Amino acid sequence: MEENHIRLTFPGMFSETLRKFGKRAAYAFVGEEPRTYERVNHDILGLIAFQEKIGILPGDKVAILSLNMPNWATAYFSITFMGAVVVPILPDFSNTEVANVLEHSGAKAIFISNSLLSRIEGFRSEDLKTAILIDDFSLIYSDKKSCKFYSSALPVKNYKVEEEDLASIIYTSGTTGRSKGVMLTHKNISFNALKGRNIQWIDETDRFLSVLPLSHTYENTLGLILPMLCGSSVYYLRKPPTPSVLLPALAEIKPTMMLTVPLIIEKIFFNKVMPAFSEKLILRLLYKIPLFRIKLNAAAGKKLLKTFGGELKFYGIGGAKLNKEVEKFLIEAKFPYAIGYGLTETAPLLAGSNPQKAIFESTGPAIEGVELIINSPDKITGEGEIWAKGPNVMKGYYKEPEMTKEVLTPDGWFKTGDLGTIDRNNNLYIKGRLKNMIVGASGENIYPEEIESIINNFRFVVDSLVVQQKGKLVALVQINMEELEKKYQILKQDMTRQVEDKVDEVLNELQHYVNSQVNKFSQIQKVVRQPVPFQKTATLKIKRFLYT
Repeated sequence: MEENHIRLTFPGMFSETLRKFGKRAAYAFVGEEPRTYERVNHDILGLIAFQEKIGILPGDKVAILSLNMPNWATAYFSITFMGAVVVPILPDFSNTEVANVLEHSGAKAIFISNSLLSRIEGFRSEDLKTAILIDDFSLIYSDKKSCKFYSSALPVKNYKVEEEDLASIIYTSGTTGRSKGVMLTHKNISFNALKGRNIQWIDETDRFLSVLPLSHTYENTLGLILPMLCGSSVYYLRKPPTPSVLLPALAEIKPTMMLTVPLIIEKIFFNKVMPAFSEKLILRLLYKIPLFRIKLNAAAGKKLLKTFGGELKFYGIGGAKLNKEVEKFLIEAKFPYAIGYGLTETAPLLAGSNPQKAIFESTGPAIEGVELIINSPDKITGEGEIWAKGPNVMKGYYKEPEMTKEVLTPDGWFKTGDLGTIDRNNNLYIKGRLKNMIVGASGENIYPEEIESIINNFRFVVDSLVVQQKGKLVALVQINMEELEKKYQILKQDMTRQVEDKVDEVLNELQHYVNSQVNKFSQIQKVVRQPVPFQKTATLKIKRFLYT
């Protein structure tokens, strides 16, 4: 499907898919019969007719607050096909955050899943007149009480949607505090999805297993719009993707495509792969010899591929930096991983490559049609802020012209707030967030993400955050207490003291280990145990602003 032949709008692209792949499977829960694109189209038209009756007009804002499900796609397309603007809300937003988004966006209606009804309990606003249960499209409340959804109903009006029309306002929880409403047009998102297909060929035979929230721009563009324009099928889980839910789903669906965040594969590596190599002394010794390590990793890779259903050809990793040691393993394991880089403001993809072209520690080159530059690069290191320009760059932040001016230059460059370098082959390397960068005592640039990556390789560490306190570098570290207790078989009667002693021992050892791996000005002066899990965003990045 080429941009030259088609309007870059969701209805334009969907009608092409319907023409070519109408009878093909579109969406399903794992273990259930998929709906075809024809059936989905039927429901979309019925839902447009339903929204007409409740008074939704082009340009109106309609929110979706729901876990992933086939009806999520139907609701999303019905809103955008009639020229209304969809406001996807992350399921892990608190009641206050949900209220803020509904208030700020001025949403007139909301599609909400049964399991999240408590998030809008007691919420009322001048604008929000209607709530629809997304599970079956029944009315929860409305000022048009007699309206009902009929899948056989047809819209009264014809809607002409333009490429530059607003399709979505996505509120980022981000890691920097206040949520901002990112305004994305039909063209922003459609262009991005089409260019994603240039990185990795996808067609109607592909099966996606969806594990990230659809309300996040990464899953939204590449896990909903991209498979739709290729006629691929997408499968959803009814429960969170814990190993007991995920493993049987992988065996059944045998996905060819998956989009994930680093934490998923990092957990598999540190909790399953590494322990298998360190259990027996002989394996532990062999793993230290490069030749044997490569052979052992290749064998582990085959096993891992089998666990993922055996037919995986693209395992996308985005949303945060991948641990260096894990990436080395994936390369030697010949696992079909690919790293992408982007932001909500760029719909999201800016750079990426496919598994055949993966480059260690790089996100690959800019996607076709997008320009990336390093603004004011450091003369020695070549590092600077990454700026981007292209048809996928947002219109701006909703109702926030001043904030928009801060990140968009008059000639259309978007300041990403990320630091990076570009090599002579145009491959991009991300160093960290500009806001997270710590300036050392003598003016050196310290990237906390790089130190955290070393800390997270250490035994018993679940997660970490490096911050500056009173001019000193401090590591906040969450320890896996279960593993620690299991390893040292700590006796119940003297539990507390023994545990505390062991934790202190591990934290001391950790400090020496990290400081032996980093340069002089990145040395950790203090390690503090983080007693409860860090609060995270949808892509499982720690919300840094809460801890700095």
